[in-house]
Amino acid sequence: MTTSPQNLAAQHAAFNTTARQKIQQTEFMLSAPTFKLCPADSGREIAFAGRSNAGKSSAINALTNQRQLARSSKTPGRTQMINFFSVGDPSARLVDLPGYGYAAVPLEMKKEWQVELEEYLVSRESLAGLVLLTDIRHPLKFFDEQMLHWAKDGELPVHLLLTKSDKLKYGAAKNTLLQTRQALKKLKLNCSIQLFSALKKEGIDELAGVMGRWYGKEWLNGTLDDEPLN
Repeated sequence: MTTSPQNLAAQHAAFNTTARQKIQQTEFMLSAPTFKLCPADSGREIAFAGRSNAGKSSAINALTNQRQLARSSKTPGRTQMINFFSVGDPSARLVDLPGYGYAAVPLEMKKEWQVELEEYLVSRESLAGLVLLTDIRHPLKFFDEQMLHWAKDGELPVHLLLTKSDKLKYGAAKNTLLQTRQALKKLKLNCSIQLFSALKKEGIDELAGVMGRWYGKEWLNGTLDDEPLN
């Protein structure tokens, strides 16, 4: 017996809701100044990255339903630490990577950071996926594309958030979504993509569902062990 489209949609929605509820159990773990001081490369983790004005902290706070979990700075690019959070399970982590693009740091430090970031995306065994955030009004800038290419080199799945979608009217936002999807196709970069508004709390369940599939059923059922993701 085949499952009807209505039942499939209901199952999908229920999974997203369950994943969102578990993600709301997210707690701060530690901050690391370099990737060498990251937690042990085991379990599964999902990294959040984006330009310093992409609204990454607001997105994480909206996703986890916690106002101050990820602290945003009034000065874009000021935060240089790599922040780790446990997501309902010590073996499942959310990694908040420092914003790029506006960081007021010396050029040599930026180059060193980019080398480390590429190494992390390509070789981190426990990294199950990358959530890349880009402002819907200025999507896919140069370093966004660089991140996508690094993720592709590491065979890492990527989910792209077009943040601050509330800044555009519905039709314009949908049009930008379509144009960005077409641009990714031309670049031969395969990733999922969605609209997201932290202010309006829109797109949270869809994002949670993507993360839930990356963390896996073991995480959702509370049986995720401390082994790397194969």
